[in-house]
Amino acid sequence: MGGAGGAATEERSDEVDGAEREAAGRGGPGRGRPRSEAVERSIVEGVMKLLEDGVPLADISIERVARIAGVGKATIYRRWSGREELFCDVLRTSEPPDPELPGTSMRADLVVLLESIRERGLANRSSAIIHNVYAQMKSSPKLWAAYHAAVIEPRRRMSFEVLRRGQENGEIRPDVDIDLVNDLFTGPMLVRAVLRQDAGLEEGLAERIVDTVLQGLAPQSPSGPDPAPTAG
Repeated sequence: MGGAGGAATEERSDEVDGAEREAAGRGGPGRGRPRSEAVERSIVEGVMKLLEDGVPLADISIERVARIAGVGKATIYRRWSGREELFCDVLRTSEPPDPELPGTSMRADLVVLLESIRERGLANRSSAIIHNVYAQMKSSPKLWAAYHAAVIEPRRRMSFEVLRRGQENGEIRPDVDIDLVNDLFTGPMLVRAVLRQDAGLEEGLAERIVDTVLQGLAPQSPSGPDPAPTAG
C-alpha cells in the first residue's frame, strides 16, 4: 500500500492538519473546534458510506476510510486509536443519543433509561445498516469488547447509580441485589428490543415495566407492601 499513493495520502493529511491549525490560529479555540468537528464528521460519514455500499466491517481499514473521507491516516489516528474505537463512535452516532436524567426520583430516571433502550430498539429495526453492524460486531470478539467497554458499560453504570440512589432514599428495599434488580428493569425491554423482533415496542412500555417491577421492590409497611409510585 506504499508508493506514490501512500505519499499522496500522507500529504493530504498534512494539508488537513495544517488547515485545522491555521483556523485555530486565526480565531482561537472557538474557530479551531468547528473545523475539527467537520473533519470528524467527514470520517464518520465515510465509514457510513462504506457500510451503505455493503462493505463488511472486516474489510473497512483505516486507509480505506481515509481515502473515502479525503483525509490522511494520521488525521484519523489523532482522533481514534484504531478501527474498534472508530466503529464504536460510528455506531453511537447512528443511535439515539444517551438521555439526560431528570433526577427527580428513581422511578423517573428509570423510565427515561428504559425509554432510551426502546428508542434504540426501534432504530435498530428501522435501519438495516445499524442492524447489520450490530450483527457483525457481535461476531467479532474484539469489536464487541470495545463496544461493550465504550458504550454498554457506561450505560450500565448509569442505571446502577440510579438504583443505588433509590435504595439510599428508601424507594426500594435495602436488602435487594442491585445487579439483579438492574436486570429485572432492563431485561424485559432488551428482550423485546434485541431478541424478539416481532414484539411490540409501543409508547408507554417503559412506564409499564418500571411500575410492574417496583411493585415487588417497594419497601413494605407493617400492613403489607406499599403501592408503587405512579408519578415521577
